[in-house]
Amino acid sequence: MKYDIQSGVIREALMVVSPNYDERPDVNDISLIVIHGISLPQGDYGGPWISDLFTNQLDVNAHSSFTDIEGLKVSSHFVIRRDGELFQFVPVIKRAWHAGVSSYKGRANCNDFSIGIELEGVDDKPYEVAQYDRLVELIHTLTDALPKLDDDAITGHADIAPGRKTDPGAAFDWGLLRKKLA
Repeated sequence: MKYDIQSGVIREALMVVSPNYDERPDVNDISLIVIHGISLPQGDYGGPWISDLFTNQLDVNAHSSFTDIEGLKVSSHFVIRRDGELFQFVPVIKRAWHAGVSSYKGRANCNDFSIGIELEGVDDKPYEVAQYDRLVELIHTLTDALPKLDDDAITGHADIAPGRKTDPGAAFDWGLLRKKLA
């Protein structure tokens, strides 16, 4: 994969521009990767709903569960579909709105210094090998390009927002990820 440092874009990713981002306080302080799990509706894969949510175009009448997230303004830098397809919604040099109220090793506001990567999935169903493979490729690309980012600074959404979030869930295989990163 090729990362364009000036634009903060992965060239091989399908770019879908989200309006849900702003400036980072310090673009040179990108030092954390946060892994998320997402599916809309819950357990449904492959539809347009994640993109629609991140671009503020979600039709809340399309599914009864969508009324719970009506008006939500969120995004992530990347989404990896079940088949490994990679989407980018926010340039890495910008602050995506993925972590919410969060803290990592005593530092609050994780959006300020993290990259959000969403995997299409649910907490209790195993993620696909293609997702892990794409995730590893993406992490290597990012850690090679960003000096403060390394393989040890990877965490789950549940770890930075305990009690509020559970993703990527118990089905995410951290051991497999570490093995593939090595």
